[in-house]
Amino acid sequence: MNNDSKGMLYGLIGILSFGLTLPVTRYVIEYFSPMFIGLGRATVAGIFAAVLLIITRQSVPSKEQLYKLIIVALGVVVGFPVLSSVAMQTVPASHGGVVLAILPLATAIVGVVISNEKPSFGFWVTSVLGSMLVVIYSVLNGANALHWGDIALFFAVLSAAIGYSVGGLLSKEIGGWRVICWALVISTPFISIFALYHFPPEWSSVPINIWLGFLYLALVSQLIGFFFWNRGLAIGGVVRVSQIQLLQPFVTIIASALLLDEILKLETVIFALLIVILVAIGKKQPISVVN
Repeated sequence: MNNDSKGMLYGLIGILSFGLTLPVTRYVIEYFSPMFIGLGRATVAGIFAAVLLIITRQSVPSKEQLYKLIIVALGVVVGFPVLSSVAMQTVPASHGGVVLAILPLATAIVGVVISNEKPSFGFWVTSVLGSMLVVIYSVLNGANALHWGDIALFFAVLSAAIGYSVGGLLSKEIGGWRVICWALVISTPFISIFALYHFPPEWSSVPINIWLGFLYLALVSQLIGFFFWNRGLAIGGVVRVSQIQLLQPFVTIIASALLLDEILKLETVIFALLIVILVAIGKKQPISVVN
């Protein structure tokens, strides 16, 4: 298996983890505030990340790497979790999953700007077609109405695209799992204060299944999923592997149907298959590296 294929495989595992994030957030939002979900999950993940770094005796990143880690933290530790949690107060998880369909294109654009990867015309064609397919799907399913949650999701996409791209490049230097661990560790002293402030006052009455959902967001969505995602971006390249995110809306929609009883339609399956085909075609399009 070449690096492109390995990168896509790691990326797919990451996307399967991230695809459950919105449905699970929607599942627990009735009991927790968006701020607690967004910052609380990062705080819990940060504690586990600190323990992991200490046990494995990792050296502290350089000053330049710390600057990049701050950008990663602002994007994927603070920005996306908080903004997506806010959005889940007003829009269905499946709707949010469709809005996030612009994330792969946004990540590819940011990746081109900050890296030396130069995609071919064919790559951009498949990327834009994939995004257009998901937008068409959203219109057909009544997601064409603008909600306040969509505005939050837009900025969540921007935050994630920047965090993913910078994190993917930094993963080539210090490793994918170290990137998210350090990003969480440097964030935790600051975000934990706000997380504790928004801690649910009647926490003991929160059902165990809700706490388990919160733990999924903390340990999988915010931590373990990034182990695979960052490694995929580092091995296969930010621009190419970012396109695997085209499948995330459909993972989210299927999970929403299973967890939240949101309706799964035949056309969803058809559009998902079309997206899979486009991702496969896009994987074969050349991407040059300019030194």
